[in-house]
Amino acid sequence: MKMAYFDCFAGISGDMLLGALLDLGLELAALERELRKLPLAGYRLEAARVNKRGIQATKFNVILTGSHGDHLADSEFEEVAQPAAGTDHPPDHHHPDQPQRPLAEILSLIERSNLSVKVKSTATAIFTRLGQAEAKVHGIPLEQVHFHEVGGIDAIVDIVGAAIALEELGVERVYASPLHLGSGFVRAAHGLLPVPAPATAQLIAGVPVYSSEVKGELVTPTGAAIITTIAHSFGPLPPLVIEASGYGAGTRDREFPNVLRGYLGRAAAGAVLPAPSRRQVRDPFPEQHHTPEVSAGYHEGPATVIEANIDDMNPQLFEYLLERLLEAGALDVSLIPIQMKKSRPGTLLHVLAHPASVDELLVIIFTESTTIGARTYEVTKRMLQRETQTVETALGPVRVKVARLGSRVVNVAPEYEDCRELARRHNLPLKEVYALARSGFGLVGGE
Repeated sequence: MKMAYFDCFAGISGDMLLGALLDLGLELAALERELRKLPLAGYRLEAARVNKRGIQATKFNVILTGSHGDHLADSEFEEVAQPAAGTDHPPDHHHPDQPQRPLAEILSLIERSNLSVKVKSTATAIFTRLGQAEAKVHGIPLEQVHFHEVGGIDAIVDIVGAAIALEELGVERVYASPLHLGSGFVRAAHGLLPVPAPATAQLIAGVPVYSSEVKGELVTPTGAAIITTIAHSFGPLPPLVIEASGYGAGTRDREFPNVLRGYLGRAAAGAVLPAPSRRQVRDPFPEQHHTPEVSAGYHEGPATVIEANIDDMNPQLFEYLLERLLEAGALDVSLIPIQMKKSRPGTLLHVLAHPASVDELLVIIFTESTTIGARTYEVTKRMLQRETQTVETALGPVRVKVARLGSRVVNVAPEYEDCRELARRHNLPLKEVYALARSGFGLVGGE
């Protein structure tokens, strides 16, 4: 398995990540070729070798080429060491060549392209995760999110470019170190903000991070969205046979090398790799829930069914197989009793998968079960629009999954883990906590 590890001792941004991937062997021409598949114009790419406090690194730049002349697409925010009185007014960051785009427009732009299914899936997942963070920060529905800084051409290039780079380099799994956040303040479209910016703070929930006396924004929203989407887990360098190392340079000069270090390699023989983060286990391919509605009010997207008939496997092994498949992003896994040849009882393993995850899931099936073959076929998954809201109850907050058919709420499901925790804490029946959460949303019992 080919893996990448990113050492974020100086933080991470979109341009630093692309710089590191170029330094690791990605061809700029290949990146340009694939990005031309996007219906997006008004930019060109540059990559140059720079020196950051004694370390040679690749600096990746997006140059905007609009009617107002060529200029460098700068980082998202202006750093401020300490705000002065009366300086908290929002600056004018809007540039005529950097339109503010709603999430739906960006996802449509990606979907209409001729990029591969895997690149589309990765890029869509990153932008969807970023949109969810912005929606939470501003207290608005996801469909109302309009991006300011991260709606620009440079952010689209960074995010889609990262997805392209991982595919071009053949990376199957990504790991990362804890994230160094920095400190101080930044100016953004909404005014003066503390480091990390609010959207970044949402994105790094559940991820190991640390701060220091370094003044400045080390982890940008784009960088946070990319790494928290693609990283399998965060921690020390896993057992890895390193094949290449590279450095992506940041824009600013700091008292330490402002670079993102990346490694490419393969898992060491017999290595036990880190388990995935809980976020990835519980939220596989969130972008599947944000495709455009059809006229009936639901929405639909591509999926793949993987099936295998198994009649010679120790039943105790099935639990671990299911865990591995769900950890790797399977949308659903079922075990169905069947009668096989020679009247032997068997089990039908039925896996519903996002098309981008099929290869990884097949590897797990072939290595963790006794089957020597599997069949796949394409299906269309039709789904209700859904979102997660938090309901404040007398016992504490409970996350609730809300499903809609068009604008009509048709299902409300309290999060099991939240309800179980409150039931144990207050020594109450679990069903009473469920009812309390539903009533907090304006529903009672099973209505």
